[in-house]
Amino acid sequence: MKKKLGVIILNWNGLELLKKFVPIAARHTISAEADLIVADNGSTDKSVEWLRSACPEVKVIELEKNYGFAEGYNRAIAQTDYDYVTLLNSDVEVTEGWWQPILAFMEKNPDVGAVQPKIRSFVNRRMFEYAGAAGGYLDALGYPYCRGRLFDSIEEDSGQYDGPAADVAWASGACLTIPRELYERLGGLDKAFFAHMEEIDLCCRVHNAGYRVCALSDSVVYHVGGASLNQGDPKKTYLNFRNNLLLLHKNLPRGRGRKVLFLRRLADTVAFGMFLLKGDRANAAAILRAHRDFRKMRRAYTLFPEKDVLSTLPGSRRHAVVSRHLLRKKRLEP
Repeated sequence: MKKKLGVIILNWNGLELLKKFVPIAARHTISAEADLIVADNGSTDKSVEWLRSACPEVKVIELEKNYGFAEGYNRAIAQTDYDYVTLLNSDVEVTEGWWQPILAFMEKNPDVGAVQPKIRSFVNRRMFEYAGAAGGYLDALGYPYCRGRLFDSIEEDSGQYDGPAADVAWASGACLTIPRELYERLGGLDKAFFAHMEEIDLCCRVHNAGYRVCALSDSVVYHVGGASLNQGDPKKTYLNFRNNLLLLHKNLPRGRGRKVLFLRRLADTVAFGMFLLKGDRANAAAILRAHRDFRKMRRAYTLFPEKDVLSTLPGSRRHAVVSRHLLRKKRLEP
């Protein structure tokens, strides 16, 4: 009988992470309704050999080279036929029963296009994790922030976000579930992003297609975070700034996009200056490269939505940068 859910971990030379987290994921995922799949991005560290030997119950999709996070998932998902797929990071520890509330919620709510669980820190298990926390938002200038995380201020999970499913702007790619048909209809993750913020871009397209994005509190996973690039790494800074500009450019109506991107240039100039004041020339240079490459890459996008859906999303009227760095707030309600 066909299973409803395919939980897919993308791997590239992450053998140690696979050894640590795949057995747990297999134990808490594989069932009559769900499969666990590892899509390998052309690893050379014997990841596939270990999987086939140590975890034969886990399905393996072998890709011939490293396609990056976005295209790697696109190619892997294209080889499946599940009703729903979950994108699960290789550094996530799932918990018993983690996927059942997600699947049940999506089956009961066909207007929902993407869902994430509550994401806590693997290292400090009472704290939310940076990448997604309890659901993500985009502020008035398109800067991402979360319930439970406002830039560098991360909250302890004391149940403050527990309750009914919450409508959010984006679900974290650390653990994101989406109907497979919708994923493919929307074109999947944008491979031009390569990595970072590609799931936010996907969720913007989910909203523009008329679906909701939600975060659930009755499902919990633990995320290591920074397994590919640590916070403060200039490459991460470059990808985050470049890709954030790209997702705004392609997901806003043309006129609105021009206005927002003009204001973003001003705000990013302030960020550039802050890095210089700290003596961090590498991250300052990363912002310059991000804007330079954005100007080149934006030419590939010629179709824009007619409606300004992003301005109607939860949290889109707030100014996260002002709230955190000028008003010194540690949390921001949508």
